[in-house]
Amino acid sequence: MHKVVASAEEAIADVFEGATIMVGGFGLCGMPENLIRALARKGTKNLTTISNNAGVDGLGMGLLLANGQITHHIGTYVGENKLLEQMVLDGRIRLDLIPQGTFSERIRAGGAGIPAFFTPTGVGTVVAEGKEAREFDGRTYIMERALKADFAFIKAWKGDKWGNLVYRKTARNFNPMMATAAKVTIAEVERLVEPGELDPDTVHTPSVFVQRIFQGELYERRVERKTVRKVAK
Repeated sequence: MHKVVASAEEAIADVFEGATIMVGGFGLCGMPENLIRALARKGTKNLTTISNNAGVDGLGMGLLLANGQITHHIGTYVGENKLLEQMVLDGRIRLDLIPQGTFSERIRAGGAGIPAFFTPTGVGTVVAEGKEAREFDGRTYIMERALKADFAFIKAWKGDKWGNLVYRKTARNFNPMMATAAKVTIAEVERLVEPGELDPDTVHTPSVFVQRIFQGELYERRVERKTVRKVAK
């Protein structure tokens, strides 16, 4: 199968209105910058996004929020995104906040073909409202449903033309599990190499999960908040 595409624009050409999209990244770390910018330029509306957070104001998925492209966001953390906060308060966007471990497992379950699982996280809180509860070995658990998507936007450090991916350090975050849980996984990489150049033992996401791959053009690698300590004199 020919998986290499020339650009982010070509990679997202069939992203449709109302699509559900998983977006890798933790804050601005390991996010698919080129794919997000391309989607912002395309302007596709009524999107449901599944990502740890929604970028920050003016960066990452914050671009999609500013364009009014997202109507429903599923994540774990609002962070310092003031626009997302205001949109929620104004009723312009639906926000589902999920405990981060549950979020990760729901995506992993979606990729593994597991429709639901039980967890003790959230028992006795608003998280448990409307969910089935069962007792196992004297402890109460709630049922959580798997998360899946139409598209997964993935960022990797290196990839080959078959679609095998290698992530680098903490930029790996949610990318590997999201790559398994979508109908179409699109990977942008900093370095695109020929098949056989990657050591098989270093591959984190096998090519079977990837439908499209391209080498990104621009990586800004922004930092959400830079703090420093004064040097002691």
